[in-house]
Amino acid sequence: MSLLPSSFFSFLLFSIVIRCSTAQGPPSPGYYPSSKISPVAFGEGFKNLWGPQHQKVDQDSLTIWLDTYTGSGFKSLHSYRSGYFGAAVKLQPGYTAGVITSLYLSNNQDYPGNHDEIDIEFLGTTPDKPYVLQTNVFIRGSGDGNIIGREMRFHLWFDPTEDFHNYAILWEPSEIIFLVDDVPIRRYPRKSDATFPAREMHVYGSIWDASSWATEGGKYKADYKYQPFIGQYKNFKLEGCTTEASTSCQPPSASPLGYGSLSPQQLAAMQWVQNNHLVYDYCHDPGRDHTLTPEC
Repeated sequence: MSLLPSSFFSFLLFSIVIRCSTAQGPPSPGYYPSSKISPVAFGEGFKNLWGPQHQKVDQDSLTIWLDTYTGSGFKSLHSYRSGYFGAAVKLQPGYTAGVITSLYLSNNQDYPGNHDEIDIEFLGTTPDKPYVLQTNVFIRGSGDGNIIGREMRFHLWFDPTEDFHNYAILWEPSEIIFLVDDVPIRRYPRKSDATFPAREMHVYGSIWDASSWATEGGKYKADYKYQPFIGQYKNFKLEGCTTEASTSCQPPSASPLGYGSLSPQQLAAMQWVQNNHLVYDYCHDPGRDHTLTPEC
């Protein structure tokens, strides 16, 4: 019988320690902006955009699904200049490759071919791999034609198919904060007008087939023997400055310190997420032309 080298046991112990340190989730952010905002019923804040036959409202929750016929999408009743926009989402387990479930801001219908967008997208996967949460920002047509994405992708520290979790975008005049269960995972500051979305946007959600790119660059496609693919939403949060609001309107803050700054505790929680669960950052991609993304 051969003996395993001591280096193997050292590696095994290190792996166990790392798993244990990340299994508990991030440190507390110390501030919970979602608790400051009352939920709205789906019908009070949103309307169907497409695929109405693939959308079901049950009290204050919404289920949308994708099959061989179509997917489904919804849109906020109002457009906004800034604000906090979130929902609790539960994803489908099993084979979901090629399928995207999303919550995002966009003005594509108002500025076709030259639009802005702020995305939270759940990229479907195969049963042996976790979902990828993709955050993205497009500015003045960088999502049209010759696409210039600003993607940061994460594996979550929990299974998003087991229960509802809260996901939100806080869009302020000086920055964009992406949050998961009130933990900031990404901060996108306004470094220049050219790299920051400032025009009014609606809030959207959808489920659709993005087989050409969603899962490992299109390696795995949607397989409709697993249909329907389902996304569940509830606890919608919409609070901000609508297009009609006074110019003195101020959106909610992500931080107890006010606008343009996360607290040290929030920054520590965000750093933990990025150290342990960030799987892609466009600013650190050597294959990208960074003259097109000067904010990096």
